[in-house]
Amino acid sequence: MKKILFIAGLIAANFAVTACDKNSTDKSEKETVSMIKAPIAKKTAYDMTIHGDTRTDYYYWMRDDERKDPEMLAHLNAEKAYTKSMLAHTQSFQDKLFEELKSRIKKDNSSYPTKRRGYWYHSSFSGDAEYPVYLRKKDGSDQEETYLDANILAKGHEFFSLGGMSVSYDNNRLAYATDLLSRRVYTIEIKDLKSGKLLKDRLEGTTGNMVWANDNQTIFYIKKDMQTLLGNKVYRHKLGTDQKDDVLVYEEKDPTFYMGLSKSRDDSTLFIWHDSTIKAGVSTLDANTPDGEFKLFHALEDHHEYSISKAGNDYYIRTNWKAKNFRLMKVSADKTTDKKAWVDVIAHRDNVYFENYEAFNDKLVVSEKTRGQTEIRVIDFKSGKDFKLKFNDPLYSAYISSNPDMDSGTVRISYSSMTTPRSLYDFSMNDGSSTLLKQTEVLGDFDPANYKSERIFIKARDGKEVPVSIVYRKDMFKKDGTNPIYQYAYGSYGATMNPSFSSSRLTLLNRGVVFVLAHIRGGQMLGRPWYEDGKLYNKMNSFTDFMDVTKAVTALKYGNEKTVFAAGGSAGGLLIGGVINMEPELYLGVLAAVPFVDVVTTMLDTSIPLTTNEYDEWGNPNEKGYYDYMMSYSPYDNVKKQDYPHIYVSSGLHDSQVQYFEPAKWVAKLRDYKTDHNKLVFDIDMEAGHGGASGRFKSYKDLARRYAFYFDLIGIEK
Repeated sequence: MKKILFIAGLIAANFAVTACDKNSTDKSEKETVSMIKAPIAKKTAYDMTIHGDTRTDYYYWMRDDERKDPEMLAHLNAEKAYTKSMLAHTQSFQDKLFEELKSRIKKDNSSYPTKRRGYWYHSSFSGDAEYPVYLRKKDGSDQEETYLDANILAKGHEFFSLGGMSVSYDNNRLAYATDLLSRRVYTIEIKDLKSGKLLKDRLEGTTGNMVWANDNQTIFYIKKDMQTLLGNKVYRHKLGTDQKDDVLVYEEKDPTFYMGLSKSRDDSTLFIWHDSTIKAGVSTLDANTPDGEFKLFHALEDHHEYSISKAGNDYYIRTNWKAKNFRLMKVSADKTTDKKAWVDVIAHRDNVYFENYEAFNDKLVVSEKTRGQTEIRVIDFKSGKDFKLKFNDPLYSAYISSNPDMDSGTVRISYSSMTTPRSLYDFSMNDGSSTLLKQTEVLGDFDPANYKSERIFIKARDGKEVPVSIVYRKDMFKKDGTNPIYQYAYGSYGATMNPSFSSSRLTLLNRGVVFVLAHIRGGQMLGRPWYEDGKLYNKMNSFTDFMDVTKAVTALKYGNEKTVFAAGGSAGGLLIGGVINMEPELYLGVLAAVPFVDVVTTMLDTSIPLTTNEYDEWGNPNEKGYYDYMMSYSPYDNVKKQDYPHIYVSSGLHDSQVQYFEPAKWVAKLRDYKTDHNKLVFDIDMEAGHGGASGRFKSYKDLARRYAFYFDLIGIEK
């Protein structure tokens, strides 16, 4: 321990000298950095045996669930100091990048108002405020009221996150949730919107999700298991009572499920959402009878996922029952448990992925994907006719936004592309004409005409075609293999990374970097089969797709094979950890943000938060077949003595999704095994969790640091 503390002090001293000597040249700074020794973690053997196989983890000692162990904290602080030292010569550039990233953001900015129960709601940022102010005004009134100021709530806290918010049925009370530690464990408080005062009610240990019954006295919320951090119990709370007297109304005993709460758009029904990887459903309760019992809409069944929305006396059901790519069905409220009574509204199609829908009183709006491109259709119930909404870009993201009014003649759509900032439209459901309500303003000299996006399909090693979205600045791009490449992917949980706009990405594009978004298997860009072909025993396809995209885009001369930087976070960090074990020579450098890299050990430990929810995604390594397969790609278990690219790893001490000790152990093992002299830095935030720093500007400091790391590798200094 004393040795680690000594190393930490030495690194801190080196950092102070390097950072404070303003007259030193970049050359002398880099020479100073080259003399700094990386923290070397102690090795203590910890054996784990299963299926007749013994693994020895020399860094298991870093795990401390209390996050108080002095030796562990000293090591992490040494890593943090080392990272600062290694990046000290880029500090002035980081500062400029931070100001550049921040300068594109309009300081005084408001969301477009949405009407709910007679009030218009919106949020607003002003000046250098890190958090929004929430406002509303009564329909027909000019008087606006601030019903919550997140900046006041965040004052004095290193970390602050606002969870769910819910206004009571009579519009007089606000329930809101806050997290001050970044563990995604929220405290719910109740505010009287007439007096502005807080009620005595305080609900601890929640998921931050809540919903009001129509009596305006009852609120339902989900409490977390503090060991696994799973939200597994729904409670009913009556205003004015102590939390210990709250009534348990539902307990989820299957640890593979997540839960959520919501309310129907007509305010008549409360929903409990039950969601695991391959099984999903809903329980309902009349919002006017909060003391009643939640009932399953339909029984939960293996390999059946359904979700619902209410329209009058009917329910619409998005379901994968006999429909791999999902379909839309309909049933009357009194026959929901009988699938024979469910009737098709939109039948299943093998080549179209049914994503989402919104039912209005006389129209239906549906979102679908065909060959990776989203299409939104409006269907008239009476005539049966339909038409597609038209968008300007050939490659874009479009989502059905908030549409609380079921009588509306317009549908609100959120839209963006890789060259068009986020835009909010109202589309007429009669003729498809559109009205632009708001477009995110990008300050500075941004002109979308300067940029171009493309969609290409590359052939993977098994013959499958992988979609790839590419964007670059036209006047800085030459299709001759000279541009640097920044390649990103996720590829897990069926999450689809649609091609959308990022103002921070302009910092790359404006320096000639080509941004490549690889839609690898494990997401749902090409429908449900695309997801299933990248999970469980097919997970290796995610890694090989990513590497094959790298090879293809460089072969097609979109960029220089010597200057490719790969990035991914969380499960995308697993992706990065896997590919640099398999084909490290493809990448000059990589970013692995909050990376899930110790797959087998984590999935064998049900005490680690969220583990049991993941069995249907990765497999259960208690079964030998899954154990062997997971061992074939687990980044931590496959670190080997070889050259690795330059590596930037980030984490947060309080991360509840990927525990800090996974990347900490991985970095320590990489330092021990790698045979190169490339940079390996571990940027750990001792205050943050899975999402990094809180606040709208603070996160740009992290991004500026990461960009500076890459730019330094390719010789960009301004």
